Amino acid sequence: MNNYRYGGMTLRLIYLNTVIFLVIQIISVFGRLILANSTQITEWLNLIFSLNTDVIDLICTPWGLVTSIFSHFSLWHLLFNMLFLYFSGKMFEPLFDSRRLLFTYLLGGIFGSLFEIIAHIVFPGLQESNTVIVGASGSIMAIFMALAFYRPNLTVQLFGVYPIRIIYIALFFLISDLISLGLNDGTAHFAHLGGAFFGFWSIQNYSNKKDVLTKLQNFVNYLKGLFSSNKTNNSRPNRRMKSDEEYNYDAHKKQQKIDQILDKISKSGYESLTHQEKDFLFNQSKND
Repeated sequence: MNNYRYGGMTLRLIYLNTVIFLVIQIISVFGRLILANSTQITEWLNLIFSLNTDVIDLICTPWGLVTSIFSHFSLWHLLFNMLFLYFSGKMFEPLFDSRRLLFTYLLGGIFGSLFEIIAHIVFPGLQESNTVIVGASGSIMAIFMALAFYRPNLTVQLFGVYPIRIIYIALFFLISDLISLGLNDGTAHFAHLGGAFFGFWSIQNYSNKKDVLTKLQNFVNYLKGLFSSNKTNNSRPNRRMKSDEEYNYDAHKKQQKIDQILDKISKSGYESLTHQEKDFLFNQSKND
């Protein structure tokens, strides 16, 4: 429970995906034991937790845009995606913050699903059969691509041994999905590419607060402020708004410190950090 509360948004997303997977498996087991026709439970689970690329189905079951990006029907699918999410999220949060990670996950997954749906409308080779979209791959691609294109020179240890720039790993995934388009391999490659595109788009103009996610976060904060009580607002001292120059200077100084810490992690590992450096990274991941 403490890991869920204080482990950051990455672990919270992993826990949520895992819980939903267990719910799906429990329902599947009881359905096979109770129902004479086990295909009924599969159809019901797909209706709730999956997204069909057919436009009529999307209109009838729009919740699939959200539920599908948290759902996995296969244990190996879940394990692979959660490992990738842990790897990406733990580097993403110190660079940005936990709320931005959540927004990137949600919108990247939805954007990827819409990419897949549009591809089935546009390309004749995909129109003959509908595809059921399920899994967090598009969301995770958005997180990873945002990280890779924001810090392309960040070095990671591939398999814990080989140092490689993260941008090369990103390009490998992009090329792999591009050359796999149209294959009947059970993978929603357009959803991957859609998530990747959103991740790249989301960090454009990040340093001057004009990127799409910063605007969305500001809008959400504005809505929260409208619904907060006057008492709460009045109990807080007024704070002077920073100018763009002050904001950019503070962001630059913070980024320099984060870069130094991440470089230290890539060379010597997380355990080489001092207590103060670990606290700094943790606090940055919690900032809104």
